[in-house]
Amino acid sequence: MNGLIQNIMGMGGLTDQVIATDFLISAKAAVRNYAVAITETTTPELKAALREQMNTAIATHEKIINYMIAKGYYHPHDLSEQLQLDLSISETALNLAQK
Repeated sequence: MNGLIQNIMGMGGLTDQVIATDFLISAKAAVRNYAVAITETTTPELKAALREQMNTAIATHEKIINYMIAKGYYHPHDLSEQLQLDLSISETALNLAQK
């Protein structure tokens, strides 16, 4: 999103973080859905295809996590830091909702 539009909307640099978080949630859901589909499938060829797609989804998840950690959007090894970040994001969301 254009920086000017972000600032007008009061979102600043949060849009990258929001997009990355949404992408991460989607990747997690894909992995979960592929796992369920694999357990429900009896055809060996289909199981193999689903496993390949699940492995791709897992690799995508890893890339997103690494990106988010590098950008400071996600702190999986420091709960207190993650909590502070989540509280800050929540406060920003509430402030946007009031505008």
